[in-house]
Amino acid sequence: MKLGARMMKTGLAVGIALYIGHLIGFVSPLLAAIAVVFSIQPSIYRSYQSIIEQVQGNTIGALIAIVAVFTLGNDPFIVGFAIILVIGLTTTLKMNENTIALAVVAVIALMDSTDQTFLYFAGSRFTSMLLGILAAFIVNLVFLPPRYETRLFTKIDRATNDILQWLRVTTRNLSDEPALKYEITRIQDDMRWIDHTYLLYSEERTYFKGSHFSKGRKMVLFRQLITTTKKSFDVLKAFYRLEHKIEQIPEQFQDAVVQELDKLVNAHEKLILSLKGRIKNTHKQSLRRIEEPDIPLLVERLMSVYEKSNNPDKLVFLPLASQLMEYHYQLERLKKLLKSYQARHQDDFIQTSEK
Repeated sequence: MKLGARMMKTGLAVGIALYIGHLIGFVSPLLAAIAVVFSIQPSIYRSYQSIIEQVQGNTIGALIAIVAVFTLGNDPFIVGFAIILVIGLTTTLKMNENTIALAVVAVIALMDSTDQTFLYFAGSRFTSMLLGILAAFIVNLVFLPPRYETRLFTKIDRATNDILQWLRVTTRNLSDEPALKYEITRIQDDMRWIDHTYLLYSEERTYFKGSHFSKGRKMVLFRQLITTTKKSFDVLKAFYRLEHKIEQIPEQFQDAVVQELDKLVNAHEKLILSLKGRIKNTHKQSLRRIEEPDIPLLVERLMSVYEKSNNPDKLVFLPLASQLMEYHYQLERLKKLLKSYQARHQDDFIQTSEK
């Protein structure tokens, strides 16, 4: 079992909320722990949004519960009616599911039967829930703050390496079909995870003007990195779908495809290494000899070969030609963005592991 940061933060926040609740002498400190579970968020910004929304949701739930008890009582059906009102109102205000669920818990907790003075009882339980929300926010803010930049680039780097390795193997007709099919499914999951992490990274806030501009440039660069990786993945899927038809291409042209795609893969790898700071800005002669891919010429030759052919299946190679052109275009765009970024941030390299 792998213990993630969110699991640890949830446990820590629950412990803090229960300890403070018992220390202060709340009627139901357990409600503080329940509020923590609904309030822990994956990022500081979302945690800030959550604390505002949770306080609003719980206030709505508490007000409806208090009004319902004083006007209608706390009969089970009255509790159910109050819950319907809370869900309807919080849904109309477009609050998230966790906020709605915690507001419902607030209604149930406050409308419970008690021998104590109702206002004191309700106030104690409402305060317990606010304590849980506050404990979750503080733990999110102080303990193990997420570093989404490092996580995002690490995942992009690994996914790109996997795709480029499979491209080299597949174009030489050496790939194992079941293994490649499994890897394509796995990489698709990785790409969804990358998109989600990019969203969390984009939500992180900066507090200094210089950092704000740097973050903006990095976001543009990361978005292009992700787009380029997706295009390389599209090329891999195109080769996978055409695996049994590749032999229809003349042998000489097959060699040209392998050579040009190798140049494309090398160029992609070189850009990733440059972003990690593993390539000097002033390249040595050996690096200058790395040939640039000429994908437009390759696609032109592919079209020429099949314009002269009477093969009815010749159009099946059009998607491959299209994907190669798009991959080449996105790679060229990444190169320009990286050059622009490094001109402004010469020593700002991106880490692939957390320190």
